[in-house]
Amino acid sequence: MQAFLKGTSVSTKPSLKDRGVAATAGSSGENKKTKPVPWVEKYRPKCVDEVAFQEEVVAVLKKSLEGADLPNLLFYGPPGTGKTSTILAAARELFGPELFRLRVLELNASDERGIQVVREKVKNFAQLTVSGSRSDGKPCPPFKIVILDEADSMTSAAQAALRRTMEKESKTTRFCLICNYVSRIIEPLTSRCSKFRFKPLSDKIQQQRLLDIADKEHVRISNEGIACLVKVSEGDLRKAITFLQSATRLTGGKEITEKVITDIAGVIPAGTIDGIFAACQSGSFDKLEAVVKDLIDEGHAATQLVNQFHDVVVENDNLSDKQKSIITEKLAEVDKCLADGADEHLQLISLCATVMQQLTQNC
Repeated sequence: MQAFLKGTSVSTKPSLKDRGVAATAGSSGENKKTKPVPWVEKYRPKCVDEVAFQEEVVAVLKKSLEGADLPNLLFYGPPGTGKTSTILAAARELFGPELFRLRVLELNASDERGIQVVREKVKNFAQLTVSGSRSDGKPCPPFKIVILDEADSMTSAAQAALRRTMEKESKTTRFCLICNYVSRIIEPLTSRCSKFRFKPLSDKIQQQRLLDIADKEHVRISNEGIACLVKVSEGDLRKAITFLQSATRLTGGKEITEKVITDIAGVIPAGTIDGIFAACQSGSFDKLEAVVKDLIDEGHAATQLVNQFHDVVVENDNLSDKQKSIITEKLAEVDKCLADGADEHLQLISLCATVMQQLTQNC
C-alpha cells in the first residue's frame, strides 16, 4: 500500500526537466512584456537637441561636443528645468552607449557624499586611466565625467576636499556640479567651473511638452486641465509630467479636467481662499477660527495656503500698498515659523488675524 501511495505521489510531481521548461517559458513571457517606466524617465531627453528652453547651455555644449572637449561645469537653477537631463544627454553623445557606464560616475544627494567619499570614491574614479574607443567610429574624448547632483547639500569640508582633486585630475576627469542654489557652493569651486543658469520653463514650452506626451500616451485632457497643470507646476516640468501620469491613472481613460489636477496637486480651491477672505472681512473672530479649523480638518497644508495667499494678496486691487506690505511681511514670518516646526493652527490664526485687522481698519 505504501509503495502504491509513494508511486502516485511521485507521478503527480513534474520532473525537473518539465519544471525547467516551464520556468524558461514563464521568464521569456515576462521578458516580452514591456516594463512600466515613470513618464519622467521615459521622456527624458536622449540628446542635447531635445533639451527644452535652455538655448545658451545647449549652444555651448554642442560646440564642446563638436570638439570632443568639455570644461568643468556648474549647472544651477530651480528643480525640474533639465539640469541632470542635459549633462546625461551630453555624456551619452560624447561616449556612446557602450562607454557611458564606464566613463560616467553620478553621485546624488541620496548617496553618501561626505569628505570620506570625496577622498576615496571620487578620487579613485578620477585617477583611473581611460581606454577604449567607440564602436561607431566617432571620436571619443580622453576623459571621464563625475556628476555631483544636488552639490549644494554637500558639506563645506567635502567641497573643500574636492578642490585639489579637480586640479590634480584635470587631464583625465571633468566635473559637473548640479545645484539649486549657487550661493551654497564655496567660491573656490565656482571659480574652477563654467557656470550655467537654467531658467524656469515658459508656459508655452511646458504646454507643448505635456500635449506631446499626452498624445503619445493617448491621454485625453482639456485645455483648462493643461493650463492648470502648467500653473501648479510653476516652471517645474518634472512635477507637471508626474501630475499628468497620476491624473491618467486616477481617471482611468476618462478626460482629465481642471478639478482632477487641483485634487492631485494638493492646491487649495479658489472658493476656499475666498471664504477665508470673507471671514476676515466680516470682523468676527469666531467665524475666522471656524474657517481655519475647517481648512486644517480637510488636510490642506499650511505652507500651500501661505503660497496661494501671497498671490491673492499681491493681485488684490482693493488693498492699499501699505496693507499689502504688512500682510506680506506677516506671510514671511509665518512661513519661517512653519519651516521651524511651529503649530499650523496657531500660525494660520495669527496670519488671518493680521489680515482681518488690515481689512477692517478702514470700515
